[in-house]
Amino acid sequence: MSNQSSPQIGQIVKILKGKDAGQLAVVVSIADSRFVYIADGDKRKFDQCKKKNLLHLEPQKFISSEVVDSLKESGRVTNGKLRYAVMKFMKSTESQAEEKGD
Repeated sequence: MSNQSSPQIGQIVKILKGKDAGQLAVVVSIADSRFVYIADGDKRKFDQCKKKNLLHLEPQKFISSEVVDSLKESGRVTNGKLRYAVMKFMKSTESQAEEKGD
């Protein structure tokens, strides 16, 4: 059963539980309906991606096309692309916050 919160490959997620709580990461693969593998290219590299329960993640409305394309083409993605995706997302949320005047 899939609901609208099922994450997509390349989607940015916020980690809610565990020692990485509050960090952002990118979904690099989907294990099953309850678990995904995430990496951020920095502390959590693609080759040591972490399996996380979806209940411990908060999917953001941002999907990195660079990560998606790279995984489609070669089945992997560079840590630089992951870092770039996270940075791009943070920049986009910062600019939205400024527009709202927060």
